[in-house]
Amino acid sequence: MSSLRQLLAAHAPLLLLDTASTHVQVGWLRADGSSDWRKSSEEAGVGIFESLERLGVQSTEAEAFLYCEGPGSVLGIRTAAMAMRTWTALRPRPVYGYFSLALVAHQLRRPDLTVIADARREAWHSFNLQRGLVRVPTAELGGELVTPENFRAWSVPPPNVTAVPYSLDRLLPELLDDDLFRTSAEPDAFLHEDPSYAKWTPQIHRAPEK
Repeated sequence: MSSLRQLLAAHAPLLLLDTASTHVQVGWLRADGSSDWRKSSEEAGVGIFESLERLGVQSTEAEAFLYCEGPGSVLGIRTAAMAMRTWTALRPRPVYGYFSLALVAHQLRRPDLTVIADARREAWHSFNLQRGLVRVPTAELGGELVTPENFRAWSVPPPNVTAVPYSLDRLLPELLDDDLFRTSAEPDAFLHEDPSYAKWTPQIHRAPEK
């Protein structure tokens, strides 16, 4: 794991893509600690490139990429991952991923607090500083809970949850020395486990024998 300060010293300028929420966030991070940010409410395939255009930078100018690998919008994250795979195929550069909920938890710095995001089917992605990232059923959520603003939810949220800001331009300056970034050789959306599929067999279904 690496800190943002270490990555800036080794690789700046960095291009950051965060498509976990309904707001695409794109950041251009320089070695001196300064940065420029743009947000878009368009879907990720449009919002990423719209934001790059508004920043006035090209992906070819970046020496490394940062991206949110989840939890969050799987489609949005995979769109960002596909863009980075394309850019690094054209010119190899390092890619580093981070967890959205970890950013919030480290910024709040409260071991008793749990950050959650909807994992569907009445389950939630859950992160706190002691346990890390796990998935738990709604019924097992307890204590004080927060969730990042503008994250989609399909399940009914627990009654004891509060929304907190998720703006990278404000979060990251407070997290320069936290080890939050890991090398991502093949950028993709985070999954707790690989998807499983039922095996199909070409048999005619018959009524059970009596």
